[in-house]
Amino acid sequence: MNEIVRLTQTVQKGGCAAKVPAVELRQILARVRFPKNSSDILVDGSLMDDAAVIKVSEDLALVQTLDFFTPIVDSPYVFGQIAAANALSDVYAMGGVPKTAMAVLAFPLAQFSQNIIAEVLQGASDKIGEAGASFIGGHSIDDDTLKFGLSVTGYVHPQKIWSNATAIAGDRLILTKPLGTGTATAALKRGEVTEKDIATELNSMSQLNSILNILGDDQKYIHAATDITGFGLLGHSLQMAKASEKTFEFNFSKIPHFSKTFQLLEAGFLTKAHRSNSEYVKDKVTMDLNSIQQNLLCDPQTSGGLLLSVSAERAEIIVEVLRGQFSHAAIIGSVQSQNESALVIR
Repeated sequence: MNEIVRLTQTVQKGGCAAKVPAVELRQILARVRFPKNSSDILVDGSLMDDAAVIKVSEDLALVQTLDFFTPIVDSPYVFGQIAAANALSDVYAMGGVPKTAMAVLAFPLAQFSQNIIAEVLQGASDKIGEAGASFIGGHSIDDDTLKFGLSVTGYVHPQKIWSNATAIAGDRLILTKPLGTGTATAALKRGEVTEKDIATELNSMSQLNSILNILGDDQKYIHAATDITGFGLLGHSLQMAKASEKTFEFNFSKIPHFSKTFQLLEAGFLTKAHRSNSEYVKDKVTMDLNSIQQNLLCDPQTSGGLLLSVSAERAEIIVEVLRGQFSHAAIIGSVQSQNESALVIR
């Protein structure tokens, strides 16, 4: 069997751009009755947070999450790395530390050799090991298209959770990674760029969002957080602003992006998610931007950065610390008291 397979050509949509659009997801979930059987659940899915948190004791809670998607790159090993980093990110976004991971795997046995699947799993395993967690099993099925991700369990102190509902007016908003992975991988799928051409974007997607180890005592100045993935900066910011009952104000000129991002957006390398993300936020945002700028803010990120709501007095110090590991980390806005628009772009 020919081992050279362009994974992106075996699926219609890739990465977090394959998410069910936020508007439709909310409509579906509104029709489901969820059981309320435990008073120990500290964070559930009601506010569209990144993960669930369950209290175990006065000083220990479990963070639980699951994330999977179709190939966003052609290299099986890199796909495994990105998928793992993306799933692990949900635990980091809650202020937690990943402990165990289990695979969710679907692949066409008749189309792919065992070597391809083994490379995906090895990429994920190496990234899980880098996170200090254990890869303990999972479940697989024979399916028409490759899908891979992880169910991850982590630890967090019950009093140190970074919910998306606890941003405080006056906080500064820090983004740790640049935007633009959606348009870059759209260009890759269409064969207009190679993985070498977008190596910076691939390295960013593969990078773990682990920041507790570098923040030290400054982690207590982070009041709320989320990670920026398939709904784009505006979509995930909207969910955080609504959950916190605040308005987020952004300075567009401060928002980091990759060097090729505007060029690729102007060339029309878009996904369906660019449009659905724009539809999701259109009635909740005040902005005077051109279409390219709007597409940047709606660009569906895969394994994107963390958006942190941080005490104003420590924001500059924290962003400098973060830049030691995330060179594009920047203060991109602030949290305001709630007004008629959930998001304002200056």
